Amino acid sequence: MQQLLHNQQQDYGIVNMSFRTVVIANKARLNYKNRFLVIKKDIEEHYVHLSEIDTLIIDSISVSISSYLLKELSDYKINIIFCDEKHNPYGELKSLYSSYNSSKTISKQIKWTKKEKDEFWKQIIINKLKNQSYLLKKIKSSNYSLLESYISEVKDGDKTNREGHAAKVYFNSLFGKKFTRNALDDINAALNYGYAILLSTINKEVISNGYLTQLGIHHKNEYNDFNLTCDLMEPFRPIIDYFVYFNKERVFDLDYKLDIINLFNKTFKYKTKQYTLKDIIKKYVKTNLENISEGKNYQEYVYEG
Repeated sequence: MQQLLHNQQQDYGIVNMSFRTVVIANKARLNYKNRFLVIKKDIEEHYVHLSEIDTLIIDSISVSISSYLLKELSDYKINIIFCDEKHNPYGELKSLYSSYNSSKTISKQIKWTKKEKDEFWKQIIINKLKNQSYLLKKIKSSNYSLLESYISEVKDGDKTNREGHAAKVYFNSLFGKKFTRNALDDINAALNYGYAILLSTINKEVISNGYLTQLGIHHKNEYNDFNLTCDLMEPFRPIIDYFVYFNKERVFDLDYKLDIINLFNKTFKYKTKQYTLKDIIKKYVKTNLENISEGKNYQEYVYEG
């Protein structure tokens, strides 16, 4: 099935598929039939069994989708991401009830104390700085030692903002001293796209474990529906950064997006074993949400790309 879809994508430009991720990049109609996603363009139809899909990305505003299909996709807990007219992710669809015991987990989440959250955020930032420092060392930037020095200075709740101090050094080391994160260029477009897919992937796991994405550990913005996800994603950002660094001369096009999406199917080391990034995220989110609820220690994700 995967090879068939790959060939059809080359012939018709309807579907792009990396393992368990389907991207609809052109005008099409999406329907449901006998546990299959049906992609129709003119008289041509392509079928993908729902059990083979982890994420569906609608990368065109010329796609129509049936409500029945949306319901079935939600039942299968398939992540659905919608892109705007500029092909940037702008929203996603999640089912309201993805865990049988969400009332119990939300009750625990509400009871997280400020002390517990500040300690957890400290460990998340230490984890992030370790991964950023590792990346700079890997590209032979001497600034890795500066980031390493920040690690011992991180306080509960990161009160001294070591994360912010590290950010400028880190991004300038990767992309040059003139680089800024608010510039409208291909590097920032690729970073933002990768972060958006990362955010959505972690959202899915937070909801599947029965927690509210709105109630964060450190992020508390009342207009942000994904405060908790923004907390948990921080140690994984360097994976996106590293990929964009080695592709910084590329034009940000559909092929580039597909390569970013495929990162989540690549294997990385986690606790002495190899897992896909999606599986690492699943284990990391589940473990750490349980740990903070049960008063246990944060467990790091150590990037060894």
